[in-house]
Amino acid sequence: MVSAAFIGPGTVTACTLAGANFGFALIWALAFATVTTIILQSIAVRVALVSRMGLAEAMMQTVASPPLRWLAATLLIAALALGNAAYEAGNISGALLGLEALNSDFSDNRDLAIGLIALLAGALILFSKPRWVERILIAMVLFMCASFLLTFLITRPDIGAILSGFIPSIPEGGLLTAIALIGTTIVPYNLFLHAASVRERWKEESDLSEAQTDSAFSIGLGGLVSITILATAAASLFGSGQEISSAADMAEQLNPLFGSFASATLGAGLFAAGLTSAITAPLATGYIVQEIFGKTVGKASRTPFRIGALLVILSGTFGALLNYKPVEIIFVAQIANGLLLPIIAFFLVKLANDKAVLGQHVNGWRGNIAGAIILTVTFMLGIRLIARALGWWP
Repeated sequence: MVSAAFIGPGTVTACTLAGANFGFALIWALAFATVTTIILQSIAVRVALVSRMGLAEAMMQTVASPPLRWLAATLLIAALALGNAAYEAGNISGALLGLEALNSDFSDNRDLAIGLIALLAGALILFSKPRWVERILIAMVLFMCASFLLTFLITRPDIGAILSGFIPSIPEGGLLTAIALIGTTIVPYNLFLHAASVRERWKEESDLSEAQTDSAFSIGLGGLVSITILATAAASLFGSGQEISSAADMAEQLNPLFGSFASATLGAGLFAAGLTSAITAPLATGYIVQEIFGKTVGKASRTPFRIGALLVILSGTFGALLNYKPVEIIFVAQIANGLLLPIIAFFLVKLANDKAVLGQHVNGWRGNIAGAIILTVTFMLGIRLIARALGWWP
């Protein structure tokens, strides 16, 4: 499930655009993001098992002063709400992109399709969460991932070129794409959802090693699939001059395996990936709001949970209804996620060093060095992006 949630429509879109526009040059960004995700999720797993608290609740425990705690809570909610709203717009647009690949009639009834996707996601969150729906959607996403892996083997990209992509560099015009690749891999709300799922699956502190191994394997698998999508797009589309503006354009890279069925295969996978992500983003926001306001999800009042979830669905729907191409909306959402990351990483690294929460499981010197590198790289990328937008950086 973690691997399936890892590969949303943003991942497919950002990796395809990166491969089509810059070849193998930005593979390093995915490698960095995958390792960073493993490290950050490891902290989330430790918090969930050791403290038995939700991640948002634990973050607030690291702030001693009540006024500062309210300020931190406001910053966290605002950052996550804005980031998840942008991400939700990308998720809904991703599901729409998949429907358009399956049937072109959806392009003529775009607003209606967006409304129906949003209603379906909202209904599944607020009224039910049928396991069979979840399993079908996950199976479709995994099938799409397997399709990219097989296509990668068939197209046989240049291994030397792939290895050269692990050397960090930002080609001209590639900064936004590099941040988007990081933003689509390190999804902040997945940290909170993962912490909640870990508390349900493992009950004892002695299970920590197993839980972290499980997390690292799942995330590593997702990172491998992401790199495969980028490499397949680079081998199939780089240098072709083709503009990527629809699922049909992205499906070109699957032609060696599926031929005329490539668009339908990618369309079904994108719809499933978009819908599952359109459920999990508001779900995570609801949990975060519930935890920060001191309520336990499933007990007491669920009003904060419902408000948080519905606000993300409504704002995401509004974003998707704007007159932009779905590919553009998805890409912008990944950039927003990349800018949000330094804030969440700061809270997590601070939490990883809090003995009151983690006791003997606080970071060692290796963990703190890794945390410092993550914070430095993500802050520098964010600052560079803002500086370029203001014209202060060439």
